[in-house]
Amino acid sequence: MTYNILISDPLSEDGIYPLRQAEGFNIVIETNLTPEELGERIGEFDALLVRSQTQVTREIIEKGTNLKIIGRAGVGVDNIDLPAATERGIIVVNAPDGNTNSAAEHTVAMLMSLARNIPQAFHALKNQKWDRKSFIGVELKNKTLGVVGLGRIGAEVAARAKGQRMNVIAYDPFLTPEKAEKLGVQFGTIDDVIRAADFITVHTPLLKETRHLINKEAFEKMKDGVQIVNCARGGIIDEDALYNAIVEGKVAGAALDVFEEEPFLDHKLLTLPQVIATPHLGASTVEAQEIVAVDVSHDVVSFLQGGVVKNPVNLPSVPKDVMAKIEPYFNLIEKLGAFLSDLAEGVAEELNIYYSGELANMTVGPLTRNAVKGLLKSKLGESVNDVNAKFLADRIGIVVNEHKTTKSKGFTSLITVEVKTATETRKVSGTLLNGLGARIVRVDDFVVDVVPEGYLLFIRHKDQPGAIGRVGTLLATEGINIAGMQVGRSEVGGDAIMMLSIDKHVEETGVEQLKGLADIYDATPIDL
Repeated sequence: MTYNILISDPLSEDGIYPLRQAEGFNIVIETNLTPEELGERIGEFDALLVRSQTQVTREIIEKGTNLKIIGRAGVGVDNIDLPAATERGIIVVNAPDGNTNSAAEHTVAMLMSLARNIPQAFHALKNQKWDRKSFIGVELKNKTLGVVGLGRIGAEVAARAKGQRMNVIAYDPFLTPEKAEKLGVQFGTIDDVIRAADFITVHTPLLKETRHLINKEAFEKMKDGVQIVNCARGGIIDEDALYNAIVEGKVAGAALDVFEEEPFLDHKLLTLPQVIATPHLGASTVEAQEIVAVDVSHDVVSFLQGGVVKNPVNLPSVPKDVMAKIEPYFNLIEKLGAFLSDLAEGVAEELNIYYSGELANMTVGPLTRNAVKGLLKSKLGESVNDVNAKFLADRIGIVVNEHKTTKSKGFTSLITVEVKTATETRKVSGTLLNGLGARIVRVDDFVVDVVPEGYLLFIRHKDQPGAIGRVGTLLATEGINIAGMQVGRSEVGGDAIMMLSIDKHVEETGVEQLKGLADIYDATPIDL
């Protein structure tokens, strides 16, 4: 059988070598097609390979009557309509690891250039100024590098920094002291890292929680003369706060490759001699561009020849009759995972999903992936999807187990998600109530009835008169309205819980005030 492959964006010959080598592949390279031209041609092809230029819209996908796989030679898939591809049973693959080395090398290049004032000295020399005194730098040896985010790229940067004989202290939401020891880095909280570091490099995704993670308050905690590197995502560093910290002398310099708004041409940061910058070049190497094409080409060949793919992005196809039965539980189980992400203290080491009742007789793999996605998404962002969630969990070191029992436990079907950390085990159960939708029905050993959406507040307290009233009064002073409340207790005067549905997020100051109330053990805001 011959497969027709369309490459509609420029890819190097070395990048598509796996396609050239495979038997039964007819490769057509037609770049710069208009949407109309692509729509006219796409029906002939089994596979489509793109970069970022080609927009693979729903209309294009619907016209691709023979399409089986779409490959994006790069990390993002913003130019591909994933829901449309999934509906048609077309798998989408990308190359998330292809730029790791290039991004790490660029970070180290920026770090060394920052330490030795290389761009500034070159600029002076170009202007015919032989000035050695103004550009005295510092050595990296024996300095402390703080790495915020120890994922693929952060870990590579840490390894290279150790080669420069730097001390490395790192923070990552999934880093444990044991993992840090294996990597040869010091384990720390975010505060530990920014307080200890001479140089700080950030490698986190841009999330609600990480936007302006490095802000005015963070700069105030840092050493005088600290130097900052950002080759990850614009927005992690508050650029105005960085400008002020440099002007005030707190920060000695900054090296930036990414910015909140790009192109970045007219910002006051660029007027400072202590700042060096590049126009988002982290992945811009010949090798990185080739590697992503090779990775995607291998996946296309493997898939069309009946094998598995390494980097799927969308949900693999499931028989329609099975999907119809389990799909109503997708949102519920993702919310249960997200609930535990906020509730459990420490780094998740094990995730157990218990399926009871009718679900025990069904294929639940897609549901399990959604539970993992919910657990990881608040820390790793939108890059986590149904397909790669279990792969990411495995890479982080989280063991995922499925358990089934036909015992109904009073419900037609019940899902319990349990997270184990080094210090505790927490669990939450949910179900679908006929005519009422998704419900959380148990948290740990307490029975509740809560809609898993919006802003929730989970409070552990001693069962004493006045505890509920004190919580309500404090929330009122914070301008937070209570939409609903569930309470539960183990025994009169014993341990108890409150689960509140509220109209907006409780800020950290409010949480600390709640914890300070009489009879309140703990308070945890949960955003669903």
